[in-house]
Amino acid sequence: MDEKKIKREFILLNVGRAVHHADWNWKNIHSPFTRIHFIESGSAKIVREDHSYTLKEGHLYLTPPHTKHSYSCTGKLSLYYIHIYETLGKQLSIFDILDFPVEIKADELIIFLIKRLAAINPKLELQAYDPKDYDNSPTLIKNISQQTHTPPALEMETEGILKQILSRFLTGAADRNLDLDERILKAIHYIHSNMDKPIKIEELAQASCLTTDHFIRLFRKQMHCTPRKYINQKKIEQAQLMLLVKHISIKELAYQLGFENISYFNRLFKKIAGENPGKMQHNRSPLRLK
Repeated sequence: MDEKKIKREFILLNVGRAVHHADWNWKNIHSPFTRIHFIESGSAKIVREDHSYTLKEGHLYLTPPHTKHSYSCTGKLSLYYIHIYETLGKQLSIFDILDFPVEIKADELIIFLIKRLAAINPKLELQAYDPKDYDNSPTLIKNISQQTHTPPALEMETEGILKQILSRFLTGAADRNLDLDERILKAIHYIHSNMDKPIKIEELAQASCLTTDHFIRLFRKQMHCTPRKYINQKKIEQAQLMLLVKHISIKELAYQLGFENISYFNRLFKKIAGENPGKMQHNRSPLRLK
């Protein structure tokens, strides 16, 4: 595991404690944010497309960004929630590089740090628990803007706590690209380093020292999708996060991600993200904060 390649910065969006009474039941959550839950008492389930995880007291659970999942709770549940996002950059997400464990047992220090994180960031507590509300509301923009007004000492402490928490998951993480052909891995890094440009398959094949047809076959075999589908998926994931954390027009967003045709970008965004970028931008616009 190359330590230089996995160093990332994370921004805290939400943190707090919640008590639910069979009302933590949200379906088909698909978000550009990373979610961490600490189960204080009770039980529930996180249901992913591949598996259902029963949540246990005294354990932490990690849900990476862009992981479609649902919550199921039939009784009383007390938990702490932490929502974060990875800072934008021209590199693979840490979640593209590593497979993190879903569940880890919390120790006394981590429990203390989670409670401390909530205590020093009281304004980041959720006002509504439906992900469709807090992932799509002006409150999100407000929380992001509040990060710039945090006293330096508390900002540094917050960053330190987040790293402590993530380090526990990192201990059990595994390199997800160990079995990838070096030529395909090189192409993936090329894609992420050139998100702001139109990317041609022929360029990727040439960079991989393969014919275009051979490259497409090998990429599909290794990544279980075509190169074009992978490129589009990663660009739209980047677009979703940019809409949330930057004040940017749809036209400028498309151009910054290498799309020359705005109509095509809009269609692709809706196909992958499930809604038009204009609707997402309207829901989250800082101008609606009154």
